[in-house]
Amino acid sequence: MAVTQDPTHYEGQDLEALGDLARYTGWILDTFEPWLHGRVIEVGAGIGNVSARYLDRVDEALLVEPAVNLHAKLAARLGHHAKVRTSAELLHAVPAELTAKPFDAALMVNVLEHIEDDRAVLRQLHQLVRPGGAVLLFVPAHQWLYGSLDALVHHVRRYEKAELQSKMADAGFEVALCRSFDLLGMAPWLAAGRILRQQRFDERGAQLYDRFGVPLTRWLESRVVPPVGKSLIAVGICR
Repeated sequence: MAVTQDPTHYEGQDLEALGDLARYTGWILDTFEPWLHGRVIEVGAGIGNVSARYLDRVDEALLVEPAVNLHAKLAARLGHHAKVRTSAELLHAVPAELTAKPFDAALMVNVLEHIEDDRAVLRQLHQLVRPGGAVLLFVPAHQWLYGSLDALVHHVRRYEKAELQSKMADAGFEVALCRSFDLLGMAPWLAAGRILRQQRFDERGAQLYDRFGVPLTRWLESRVVPPVGKSLIAVGICR
């Protein structure tokens, strides 16, 4: 199991290597579209790879990124945007004036798995989201898929569906959606992380999968919900 990383600095190569996966990111955001609107808080916004693709869907966005080195890039990239405010704090330390007004949605894409006390973060988000608003989660699935690439970016865990649903419910959310995502993506992740034990993300391979694999996988999963997948995508409604 990976050692928990210092949240104020991020050394992972994945954000740059996987930053231009337009089809994959679009698939995630299109799934979240019914709930991704109004005033949004994104926790673990990184360098804005996801944020930049949904700003035209929302009224306001508070982008929280505690890693100082990433926040500098995030602020330079999106801080000038009229809809955007940024914060280089852990969630519990975000200035009160930025969170005084409730949010319509809270978004975490490939972030919750980095946090040791994920239950505490979900409870914090429940306090920030208005009743009827949503928490939108995208996390890696299946602990048996945990490999060298997970360790490389300091994943604390990969999730099982029942575990994620239970944690969302315990935090006060009604689970509106929780399903497997990206069945075909399991094979390259398994090969890279469990068999080859790679220590670097393959940017070219990721781009090829985004170009050819994602359209096929998305088409298949629009017709049949897969029993397993590389990730889980979930929506919880704030009660």
